[in-house]
Amino acid sequence: MRVTVCELPHEPAAFAAAWTALCRHTASRQSQFVLLPELAMVEPFWERERFDAASWRMAETLGERLLSQLPALGAEHVVSTRALSDGGRFNQGFVASALGVVPLRRKFFLPDGPGGWEAQWFDRGDPAFPAFRAGALTFGLNICTELWALESYGEYARRGVRAVLAPRATAASTTAKWLSVGVVAAVRSGAFCISSNRVDPTGAFGGVGWIINPDGEVLAATSRDEPFVTVDIDLAAAESARGTYPRYVFA
Repeated sequence: MRVTVCELPHEPAAFAAAWTALCRHTASRQSQFVLLPELAMVEPFWERERFDAASWRMAETLGERLLSQLPALGAEHVVSTRALSDGGRFNQGFVASALGVVPLRRKFFLPDGPGGWEAQWFDRGDPAFPAFRAGALTFGLNICTELWALESYGEYARRGVRAVLAPRATAASTTAKWLSVGVVAAVRSGAFCISSNRVDPTGAFGGVGWIINPDGEVLAATSRDEPFVTVDIDLAAAESARGTYPRYVFA
């Protein structure tokens, strides 16, 4: 499967230029699967401690606008998250394809402190981490902070998940530790860890999307000079990894 990860800004003019470039990239690489960052296109309203309804409505509007633009990527499947009111306020994962938009799980683990007042803006979503499917790809969704939900990886291994998807909004200063937990996610679950991140000039969001194989090898990572990368991943490698160390120890 040909997979694309990226780093995208949120400021409108910068996003528009980056989106045009990403669409050119996915078209030229004939990407089949694209992972976008957490809450792509939306300004980071959760950096503010106090909830306000106008910002929330704008986030929902931009989420709908993003959905309308996804066909331009030309991929069979696209995964990201969006702000959605549905009996509460949620950060909801979704997978989009020619058949429409299918909701995934809603973010459960929510930071609540300077730089990330998510618990003030979102309600807790779904505590379970089930397996989802996009074509031939069976995957789990760990939204940003939830990449640290280490208990999910053993269950993914048992369920035969072939990828752990992690759309992120993480700072440049924390890139090394996020990459380290991405390696743990891949090795423990016996799956590819696939992540895309937001980016901005201040470093509040530090970019660096990645594709890591089940042995913990970083196959590709984005950068300011190369904000989009595409890799052909062998799903059979994740299938066979489940019977190898350390996964078989815990089977």
